[in-house]
Amino acid sequence: MGTGASDEGEVEQGISLVVDRYAFSGVAFTSAKPGFDLDWCMNPDVGLPKPDLVMFLQLNPSEAAQRGQFGTERYETSVFQKAVQQKFELLMKDPSVKWQVIDAARNIEDVHTDIKNHSVNAINAAENEPIGELWK
Repeated sequence: MGTGASDEGEVEQGISLVVDRYAFSGVAFTSAKPGFDLDWCMNPDVGLPKPDLVMFLQLNPSEAAQRGQFGTERYETSVFQKAVQQKFELLMKDPSVKWQVIDAARNIEDVHTDIKNHSVNAINAAENEPIGELWK
């Protein structure tokens, strides 16, 4: 995982990147705040390299609240998490981006296997595909 100009060259060389929280996370969290429009929040990221797959680890906010350490981060309130989830659901309606929802309520081994399988499939499918541009 990395950021910066070197990543673009690595992607063009065929090196696969796995990125935790790409443009979608920032857009969802910012637009969940009062006064921020979803389209306005997307605008700065238009034209970034489009991911071959976006995996969304879905967990009911009430179930997340039962897990250890919930609430220690400033955005971990049930009300705000529900607003963020609604923004992610809007982003997932975009047919130009391939989304895969992962049920994060399962045990860690099953979640890991699911993520690994989807990742390998996406890497293999993208091997000979051109790099797309996000939200263009």
